[in-house]
Amino acid sequence: MAMVCLSDFEAYAKKYLPKIAWDFFAAGADDCCTRDENVLAYKRIHFRPRMLRDVSMMDIRTKLLGTEISFPVGIAPTGFHQLAWPDGEKSTARAAQAMNTCYIASTYSTCTLEEISAAAPGGLRWFQLYIHRNRAVSQQLVQRAEALGFQGLVLTADLPYTGKRRDDVRNGFRLPPHMKLKNLEGAFEVCKMSPSFHDCSEYGLPPNSIDPSVTWNDIYWLRSLTHLPIIIKGILTKEDAELAVRHGVQGIIVSNHGGRQLDGGPATIDALVEVVEAVQGSVEVYLDGGIRKGSDVLKALALGAKCVFIGRPALWGLAYKGEEGLQDVLRILQDEFRLSMALAG
Repeated sequence: MAMVCLSDFEAYAKKYLPKIAWDFFAAGADDCCTRDENVLAYKRIHFRPRMLRDVSMMDIRTKLLGTEISFPVGIAPTGFHQLAWPDGEKSTARAAQAMNTCYIASTYSTCTLEEISAAAPGGLRWFQLYIHRNRAVSQQLVQRAEALGFQGLVLTADLPYTGKRRDDVRNGFRLPPHMKLKNLEGAFEVCKMSPSFHDCSEYGLPPNSIDPSVTWNDIYWLRSLTHLPIIIKGILTKEDAELAVRHGVQGIIVSNHGGRQLDGGPATIDALVEVVEAVQGSVEVYLDGGIRKGSDVLKALALGAKCVFIGRPALWGLAYKGEEGLQDVLRILQDEFRLSMALAG
């Protein structure tokens, strides 16, 4: 079957992934309204195309905090890539490097930070952080990432607790025994009491290991640990965008966690405009959630995003053919984006 657009990869992944893995990747919170709205919102946004604009030469490169990437689509942080492909995050890192774009590696990777950086030593990589109650664990992760040449720290702000994803509850989702949250192995004493690391809780960690008391002041704590630029992910309002700037972050990812956290929040493309207006160019603004076509990328850029990040489509690409499949997904988005730019003038 010819893979022509991203929904072809989605159909393939749904057909061939084990149900429990597909349900985990596809899950939204509660009724999945926000998850679905992320995609639907793009269909309500229309171009005002301009004609006769000499589009024979186009440059689709951009820069993320000063580092050039080949086009404005990066890979968002998602967990457990080995559920999609045996080589997991190593394949993701290699595909991002081959396509010369940014990969944000998740705290919840099934490969270590060391394995990820060795797989793609020349790639642009950022590290996504959840702050755990055990602050020493988070501090160590940040310092490991910096020492390994990761170039940005992405703090996820929208997960004080995990959203209610009904299919994961129904399926009793657990990581398979041969998979581990590699960056957190041995980090939690509680866990060592249980017969095996992944019996600890739904996602392989002791219950309530993420710190729900994190506030804006913790950005100062993070800044004291690292020289890396800090990008905050999960901002949806102008009020929080202003606070982010005031607390000295270098970037904002407008994100609702793919609709996996609070159901009933705005689609990210709808929240983008007020965030961009609020920061007035003082920090770079990116977006994730709902990107399925090159024209979606163009809409996000037209509304003020510097770059977008894809989550689920990257996993569909991995499920199809590992790093090769993920490169296919990125290449399709790149071609569609270039075409949309030309046709919109």
